[in-house]
Amino acid sequence: MSAKTEKTYEAVREGFRRDAGRRGFTVSEAQEPAVERLARLAGELVGARRLFRAPAPVRGLYVWGPVGRGKSWLVDTFFEAVPSERKRRLHFHDFFHLLHEGVAHQAPSTGNSRTSAVDLAVEELLGDAELLVFDEFHAHDAGDAMLVARLFRTLLDRRVTLVTTSNYPPSGLMPNPVYHHLFEPTIALIEERMDVLDVSGPTDFRRIGQLPSNGKRFAEGAVLTPEEAEQEGFTAPTPDERTVVAGHLRELPARAVRGGTVWLGFEELCETTTSVPDYLALAGRFDTVVVDGVVPLAEASADGRQRFGNLVDVCCDRDVRLVLVGSDPLAGAGPEMLRDLDRIASRLAMLQRVAAAR
Repeated sequence: MSAKTEKTYEAVREGFRRDAGRRGFTVSEAQEPAVERLARLAGELVGARRLFRAPAPVRGLYVWGPVGRGKSWLVDTFFEAVPSERKRRLHFHDFFHLLHEGVAHQAPSTGNSRTSAVDLAVEELLGDAELLVFDEFHAHDAGDAMLVARLFRTLLDRRVTLVTTSNYPPSGLMPNPVYHHLFEPTIALIEERMDVLDVSGPTDFRRIGQLPSNGKRFAEGAVLTPEEAEQEGFTAPTPDERTVVAGHLRELPARAVRGGTVWLGFEELCETTTSVPDYLALAGRFDTVVVDGVVPLAEASADGRQRFGNLVDVCCDRDVRLVLVGSDPLAGAGPEMLRDLDRIASRLAMLQRVAAAR
């Protein structure tokens, strides 16, 4: 190990402990191997690249475990510590929204095949980045799974070092048995070309408040009954406040727009054909999203439950304050009702703690 590599390794490892202490917790036993490997990876990147000019990519890292085990904190701290401008950190929803748009643009406009269109779209998204941190990776949809398969091969061909987090081990990706076999070559590629680290542990740090929000607006939201909403100043909109707001390639009905706050109905937002790009459009315009008429997810349609989960994900990841007015969405919900229910439950617990403290 060169002196520069060793220095980077030690600095990043110490940085993890210093940041944990600043946040009021210590690195857990389950997180220790990830801290060690990420610090070593930072050193490897510095030592190998000579300003990121390596003949082959430094081996990547796949960090997985249940929600609330600090996966995002681990890779975010690592990302900030790597001394290079040639790096990119993206969330699953944002990346695939941009990738879909890029593929759609590249194929018809240039006459490219879908495969080469993916390559061109990835090149456009990443530019000269040689480190990609990809948060909350999952594969549920068969169409996206094929896109992911091509993406991984493109990243390897471009010698990009990939660090990603997931709630699933590689073998648990694309869990639908009808399509799982289609994703097995990608799983094999992940396990062959990346180190896989399990950070499972007994504690969900989000639920006990040891992964603080750092002032994030999402964690300032709440789950409120209609009566509590009135008491907190969220006065129900009047009919003459109804309007429309821009989604993605469509207009969405809104019950009110009040400055940086948009007020929408659960039925209109989750039980119609809205999608992640619509929620991203809202997150790009408003800093607070109020959703009223929220029903227990057990009473919603399967698509409505998944859209609700996607909405919570987008608001949390884009730091948008989310206020839910109505019933407890998790009442009677089981893991068979919503993919990634544990993650959604953990994120809603952040809001429920706020509501309980009021």
